[in-house]
Amino acid sequence: MATPEPSPVHIPHIPTFEELLAEGASVPTDGWDFSWFEGRATEARPSWGYARAMGERLACASAALDLHTGGGEVLNTAPTLPPLTVATEGWPPNVAKATALLHPRGAAVVAVPDDAPLPFADGAFDLVVSRHPVSPPWAEIARVLRPGGTYFAQHVGPSSAYELVEHFLGPQPDARRNARHPDRERAGAEAVGLEIVELRAERLRMEFHDIAAVVHFLRKVIWMVPGFTVDAYRPQLRALHERIEAEGSFVAHSSRHLFDARKPSG
Repeated sequence: MATPEPSPVHIPHIPTFEELLAEGASVPTDGWDFSWFEGRATEARPSWGYARAMGERLACASAALDLHTGGGEVLNTAPTLPPLTVATEGWPPNVAKATALLHPRGAAVVAVPDDAPLPFADGAFDLVVSRHPVSPPWAEIARVLRPGGTYFAQHVGPSSAYELVEHFLGPQPDARRNARHPDRERAGAEAVGLEIVELRAERLRMEFHDIAAVVHFLRKVIWMVPGFTVDAYRPQLRALHERIEAEGSFVAHSSRHLFDARKPSG
């Protein structure tokens, strides 16, 4: 009897540095869906569970505004939306994505540049929410809130992912590292008459398991390394790729804080 031929051994393809760069550069960046990172990067979530808590607030509101909604993904997680729900977004691709996602649920999406006044009447909303606003427009938030209304949001905090930022840009000045400090934002909210009900902050572990995840992250979160392109930062990418291969991952730490503020009734 003839001896059977041994089955060929399957050797999985290990992507090269250039292949990983090309993959990270090709993934669409619209919206705030981070599911592509599964298995390639991780980020711990804050203990307060913002999306769940936001959904509970929305279920009790009559008129709500979601600032800087991205593609509407976070707002769409709410089981119930108020009778009047409006979302704003400044980036046209995200406006289209949010409209397709939220219009079937009865929510209006309005294109508003991040630094423009809000096109809504004074006291139009009893709840304003936002997850990771670019910069909270405190005066406008206070203006569109009804007396007794609430601003409930999760903000990006100071020095978030700065281990990654400083790998590409070098040491950053304290003014930039602390630009989103919760104490500074508390002062901004109080300056327009809002009362702080709760302000909590946490620092959370992030891990990047390949350089494609780093490339996609920096293309998606454009304020981390302004003007980032693969070609402009190829040497830094190469050094980080080699570090990830040697150590298994690159560790950074995100910074988040929860804002619960109220407009006085009087």
